[in-house]
Order: sequence, then structure tokens, then C-alpha cells
Amino acid sequence: MYSSNFTIPARNIRSSRHIRPGLLLAVITAARWLARKINERRNLNALMELSDEQLKDIGLSRGQTESDVHVYSRY
Repeated sequence: MYSSNFTIPARNIRSSRHIRPGLLLAVITAARWLARKINERRNLNALMELSDEQLKDIGLSRGQTESDVHVYSRY
């Protein structure tokens, strides 16, 4: 069997295991954004399945449920 004399310095191994804090924050932020969008889509689908009478009970019309601006406006 052939043995190589090539060695990897320990400092390179340690530095490759650390994730930069900025990168980790960006991944967490992206995951939260994606989770929020999935939740919003799930809510919109649930609203679209309601009948016109059920929408009237909660104070919405069919036109308002089809408008993302009205349903998900935070301001």
C-alpha cells in the first residue's frame, strides 16, 4: 500500500469548521422569510376555500380575499 507524506496543517482544519456569523444570520433570516411566506400562502388557500357566506361572517368579500394587498397588509 502506498503512503503519502502529505499533511494538512491543523489551523486550516479548525478555520474551515467555523461558519461566519454573517452567513449564519443570512441563512436564519432566509429560513424565517420562507416560513412566513409558506404560512401566508397556507392562510390564503384557506380563505379561498371559504364560501361567500363564511367570508361575510368574518367581514370580507370574495374580491378582498383575492387581493394579497388587503389580506396581508401590515400597515
